[in-house]
Amino acid sequence: MTGTDVPRSTVESERLAAISRRYVPGGVNSNVRLDGPSVFFARGEGAWLWDVDGNDYVDYLLGQGPAFLGHGPPDVLKAVEEACRSGMVYAAQHPLEVEAAELLVRAIGWAEMVRIGSSGTEVVQAALRLARAATGRPKFVRFEGHYHGWLDNVLIAVGDDGSGPASEGQIAEYLSDCYVLPWNDLGAINDVLERHGRDVAAVLMEPMMMNAGAIEPLPDYLEGVRRLCDDHGVVLIFDEIITGFRVAPRGAAGRYGVTPDLATYGKAMAGSWPVAALAGSTELMERFGTGAVNHSGTFNANVMGMAATVATLRRLEDGSTYEELNRVGGALMKGLGDLAESASFPIHIQGLPMAFHVSFGEGDVVDFKGLQAKDDSRYRAFAEALFQHGVWVARRGIWYLSTAHGDHEVEVTLERVESAFDSMQGDGTGS
Repeated sequence: MTGTDVPRSTVESERLAAISRRYVPGGVNSNVRLDGPSVFFARGEGAWLWDVDGNDYVDYLLGQGPAFLGHGPPDVLKAVEEACRSGMVYAAQHPLEVEAAELLVRAIGWAEMVRIGSSGTEVVQAALRLARAATGRPKFVRFEGHYHGWLDNVLIAVGDDGSGPASEGQIAEYLSDCYVLPWNDLGAINDVLERHGRDVAAVLMEPMMMNAGAIEPLPDYLEGVRRLCDDHGVVLIFDEIITGFRVAPRGAAGRYGVTPDLATYGKAMAGSWPVAALAGSTELMERFGTGAVNHSGTFNANVMGMAATVATLRRLEDGSTYEELNRVGGALMKGLGDLAESASFPIHIQGLPMAFHVSFGEGDVVDFKGLQAKDDSRYRAFAEALFQHGVWVARRGIWYLSTAHGDHEVEVTLERVESAFDSMQGDGTGS
């Protein structure tokens, strides 16, 4: 492993970045990556990444979450290789998609049918369309700080109110279809549904606010939302693109014991392949089957994605996977807290062992406004120091664990975090 005190070469990454900026806007193919270090990775294996200059990193970003089984899981790779030798896209059905659908329904537990897609952004739109079709109503409720894709009707700015357009070229009036509320505030939902319930087709939320803050629902919050949706005839949609198959075998719905009407899944469900799914009751989902509600896609349920889904879900059928994640992630959370305390860094850690949030500042966060009160610039400096010492994390504070992380990775990570703290104290960014 690369020593944490050895200067890390960036020559090859810088060369590639210069070429990339000539042909690719900003040198990246997703605007999320504009915010990260300009590093080019050559390969990943398990919980590790190696860049083109030969530097290694313990990975806690995991491709923004999909690499739940680590990078290059051999069983998933083997399943995909064998399956696609006979073809990849048929514009028709194939046996693997039936097997994947059956495994998904069984794993989710509460759902009766699933429709396969290619991205979280896509299946969220399918869920909203389905809810509107079922209710005949145009609007939906959503929440500050929750992420549901980058399309015009769901992408909102990360400002003080978190409710306006986030991009030039975005049509502001498309956001008028939603009511944006603070999360974990049952009274706010009750007020909106009392006043506007006849126009509301759906309540759309991350059942655990995972994309920003790793914020768990307050006691009885999800149960209260479920009751209000039932009272007003509103479709409850859980966006489990991140939480699904990560926080528990049945996702957040299973972990917190609240059943939605529809839920979207992605990321962890297919061992890093681009696969997503919408799950729900037969009554709702059959509207796709009759053709009354359209959901289409050339690459939906492609052979590679379905082989990866089947292999991943079969691996996750063993409940011990989550027991080990809890143990390893718990040890990492404690170790980080102990190091921060020893170095007199006011770090706050909250969330779950398989996905937690690190910030600078005191006290638990229960909503988006609380998250904004944290010292974001100080955490970004910490993330940069971690990068320089071989720990790959998101600058927004979320840390993801994979099933490939173990005691060795935790030990190395804590050594590198300690070195990062030392460097921040040395250059003044820790004060």
